[in-house]
Amino acid sequence: MSTPPSADVSPYVKDTRFFGHPRGLATLFFTEMWERFSYYGLRPLLVLFMAAALADGGFGFERSQASAIVGIYGALVYVASLPGGWVADRLLGLRRAIFIGAVLITAGHLSIGLSGFAGAAAGKIFFFLGLLLIVLGTGLLKPNISAIVGDLYPEGGARRDAGFSIFYMGINVGAFAGQLITGILGEAVGWHWGFGAAGVGMALGLLVYWLTSHRTLGPIGVAPTRQSDPTAQAAQERSVKFVVGAGLGIIATVFVLAATGLITIDAQVIGRYMTFVLVGLALGFFGYVFAVGGLTGDEKKRIGVIVVLFIFAAIFWSAFEQAPTSLNLFARDFTDRQLGGFTIPATWFQSVNSAFIILCAPLFAALWTGFALGLLLAGLGFFLMIFAAKRVVASGGTLLVSPWWLVASYFFQTLGELCLSPVGLSSMTKLSPRKYVGQMMGIWFLASAVGNLIGGLVGGHVDPEKLDQMPQLFTVTTMSLFVATAVLGVLIVPIRRMMAGVK
Repeated sequence: MSTPPSADVSPYVKDTRFFGHPRGLATLFFTEMWERFSYYGLRPLLVLFMAAALADGGFGFERSQASAIVGIYGALVYVASLPGGWVADRLLGLRRAIFIGAVLITAGHLSIGLSGFAGAAAGKIFFFLGLLLIVLGTGLLKPNISAIVGDLYPEGGARRDAGFSIFYMGINVGAFAGQLITGILGEAVGWHWGFGAAGVGMALGLLVYWLTSHRTLGPIGVAPTRQSDPTAQAAQERSVKFVVGAGLGIIATVFVLAATGLITIDAQVIGRYMTFVLVGLALGFFGYVFAVGGLTGDEKKRIGVIVVLFIFAAIFWSAFEQAPTSLNLFARDFTDRQLGGFTIPATWFQSVNSAFIILCAPLFAALWTGFALGLLLAGLGFFLMIFAAKRVVASGGTLLVSPWWLVASYFFQTLGELCLSPVGLSSMTKLSPRKYVGQMMGIWFLASAVGNLIGGLVGGHVDPEKLDQMPQLFTVTTMSLFVATAVLGVLIVPIRRMMAGVK
């Protein structure tokens, strides 16, 4: 339970002053909008910055290493949602977890912004410390802010779906603006100007949440899940604090060892092992919930649906999350970006997805038909990139293809995302047993973590020195999505039966 038992939440959930929705949704909308401004504003700059030569202000990393680091970072941002949801459910409460998360993310961006003034060696320490703080902060903020959106609609139904669609619009408004602003500053002015702009956005999100959450959300999300027995409650809090302390201690130790050069980290190797670890983590969690989670028969069926959604969402995000790596590098190296006398920043192509979502979301709120269509449409987007890549290869790498190849690819990927993501997010709150809602939101984002990781591992295959790898990458991605579409299509009927009674 995320609300004190004696608290009256009705004035907050029945409120209709935000376009027919509770005002609390406005608080969550703008907090998440600025957080996504910062996250998506920073992300596309990372691979370009780390792969840039030292003379150009970058780190001079090999492209495969830079791409893998971006993938690991994106994966950790989402995998942190699982412990973040657990800590909120058991110790902090959703609201306090969101606030602490926002503070950590803001501090992370500040550290990255300062890295440019610290010299080459120390600058890397500040840079990676900043990424680590953003990972920890997003783990606390991301699943729990989505869970509170669900708490605003205890009645469920179409109104909750509409609320999540509005919330999702906030995500994409922030992403669209963030990538335009940080992109032009980072590529045309200086990398750390872009990093700094992302940090300013997160600071605004923290300010919005701090000033408005108490007034618009009331008691919603204040209290964590509590045991009826005070002794059991005290034991629960001690165990959570011990696990959190031990985890942070391990993270700090590894960071210090890496920063001092006592251990060497190979991002490609770590990324490959992390793929197995993340999938194993998901399977272990589902197994634990099924075996000792105290679920009813209907709840187990609904958890079974979540398992299916997790698998196919991971496949989708493995393709979709190539945007900041392979497609970003394709935009920079193989796309004609001249518009009159202006060179379009490569990172601006990342905002095409958000722009299409803003334009098309109202239509798809009515036309949504499921995960299978989302996978199919994403597959069509990568199918187009096969032809663009082959034109580059045929020219020996000298041809810069039309930017419309990327725009069309992002269009189909966006349609796929609109079919899959908003209702998938809402489904987690519908299907999850109440005591596991924060953790199940973490599981949803764990699928994104797997996708980010794989997208980072393959992103380095877009390389002017290895042209033949590009068509192969886009072909494998396309076929994976088409096969997943067919398999999920076969499973639609049994999934609907398992979801009987869910509103």
